[in-house]
Amino acid sequence: MSAEINVQDIISSLINTEMDNIKDTSQFEKYLTTKDFKKLYDQMLWGEGPCYITKKDCLVWSDIPNNRMLKLKDGSIDIFRNPSNFVNGNTLDNEGNLISCSHGGRCIYKTDDNMNIINMVDRFNGKKLNSPNDIVVKSNGTIWFTDPPYGILTDYEGYKGEMEYGGCYVFRFNPITNQLDVMSKDFVKPNGIAFSPDEKKIYISDTGGSHDPSGPGHIMVYALDENDNLINGKVFYDFKPFFSDGFRVDIEGNIWTSAGKGIKCINPSGKVIGQLLLPELVSNLEFGGKNGDELFVTATTSLYTMQLNQKGIKFGN
Repeated sequence: MSAEINVQDIISSLINTEMDNIKDTSQFEKYLTTKDFKKLYDQMLWGEGPCYITKKDCLVWSDIPNNRMLKLKDGSIDIFRNPSNFVNGNTLDNEGNLISCSHGGRCIYKTDDNMNIINMVDRFNGKKLNSPNDIVVKSNGTIWFTDPPYGILTDYEGYKGEMEYGGCYVFRFNPITNQLDVMSKDFVKPNGIAFSPDEKKIYISDTGGSHDPSGPGHIMVYALDENDNLINGKVFYDFKPFFSDGFRVDIEGNIWTSAGKGIKCINPSGKVIGQLLLPELVSNLEFGGKNGDELFVTATTSLYTMQLNQKGIKFGN
């Protein structure tokens, strides 16, 4: 999502009000070693897609409007790729390759250990994808991604263009067979996406309210049947007036998600158990570090970090 055109500045007092309504934060408090974030960098236009590459012990993330990707390694921040072709969300496949959503290419990229870039998929039924946004890889190697139009609405986060296949779908791509399947057509603007730790559920956010005040601003949850079809869908959590732009899941199945100028932690039952506030609109987050217990947050212009007493689901090798 774009800081310029897709999100209104959320008033911090509204977030504080909701925080006051959380009855029991005792479990969430156990996950924290501090409530203070450390700012690592503040020279972005709209930071997104943080991804920790375990075997390289580094964090990479996107600065979409500046058309570049950055990396954090050994305490230093450098350019990872410039230009990036307006990459947004990032994750790892099961071999530890970087899998990225490109607004500019309207495609999914794979970057291997030697920095070779492969365009994995860019069309559905012969027509261009919109602008792949966020992405996750299942343990069976299939790549699941959301495809809203944010990268083609203007030239700010990509190249202005037309929606060609007539919708905003959630897709599954099999890199072995090159088969691209539609998993859901039910979203206005599908955005964040993640599996539960046992992969029996999938969470997908809809940020359709970014351009229509009456549009959705929630996370949906679905069960997966034996063929990975989405079944028994329901609203997991409604964020209005917030949005869930990007999120990650910890090893206990809690969802840690962006929500205005903050991060909400929602347990598997859909109850908010805690919240952290930041001075900027949050886009996305990632569990990283050697032990998976360091929280990295992209928030508008800045990258923040916080040490946790909790770990996220591990991706790749």
